[in-house]
Amino acid sequence: MAAQHNQVFFPGSLGELFNAWTRFPDAVPFAGGTEIIRGQRSSSLVLPKNILALSEIEELSRMSRTERYLEIGAMVKLRDIIRLGKIVPEALTRSLEGVAGPHLRGLATIGGHICHAACRLDCTAALIALDAIYELRNAQNVRWISAARFSQPGRLALEKQELLTRVRIPLDQWDFSAYRKFGDRNSGAEGGVLIFIMKNRKNILTSLRSVFAGECLLRDQDSEAALTGKHLPLSHRDAQDFFSRWRETLSSSEKPSPLIKSEILGCIESLIYNLAD
Repeated sequence: MAAQHNQVFFPGSLGELFNAWTRFPDAVPFAGGTEIIRGQRSSSLVLPKNILALSEIEELSRMSRTERYLEIGAMVKLRDIIRLGKIVPEALTRSLEGVAGPHLRGLATIGGHICHAACRLDCTAALIALDAIYELRNAQNVRWISAARFSQPGRLALEKQELLTRVRIPLDQWDFSAYRKFGDRNSGAEGGVLIFIMKNRKNILTSLRSVFAGECLLRDQDSEAALTGKHLPLSHRDAQDFFSRWRETLSSSEKPSPLIKSEILGCIESLIYNLAD
């Protein structure tokens, strides 16, 4: 039997990409390649039959900034986002710095990282907390979707032959950011990332976000809303209520493991009681 020949297409524009995708519906978009490489143990890589290499589409590698937003093309490497420095919200920078080592961060793209199907990788919690939105395109349409809606449990909100092309991140001023990584998913072990950010105006808590992303997404928006407008330091009762709601959220979720749940709860407890009397 003749060996299967792989076809690799290098479209120079999104129009060319969708034309090729229409002709070869089974083709797989290829960004940094880290997802295809992940988990393969043989000396030779097993590749999809048809590959759409995205490296020649200049539009996907652009970054731009306005007073209100930072926009990042899906093909921008994690390393290059980190190198932007203080322009990037601290929660996102710390999440990206926690991804493997420098070599992998120089290969992996923000779009590939977001679109990892098996679990939500490191930057997902930060992008949800920061109210990021994603541009999704197919051959006919362009639509925008929030990071939270895109990464719902069980599936990504990508339709057939649809591509994530751009990430838009609001440049709000967050007065406090905390990042905690649990486990080591780069080695195949269960884990995840917790992001905790808040805004404080004249000792009034104007906004708070607490998001965990890993094998599941965990967030309790009711507890966040309950603290909005509260004076700092928080009362012991308010801190206890926030902590109790997170404990209920964790206990009602099948994932992550009991050990990771315990570590998340300990981190939440430390963060929220540091804001209390």
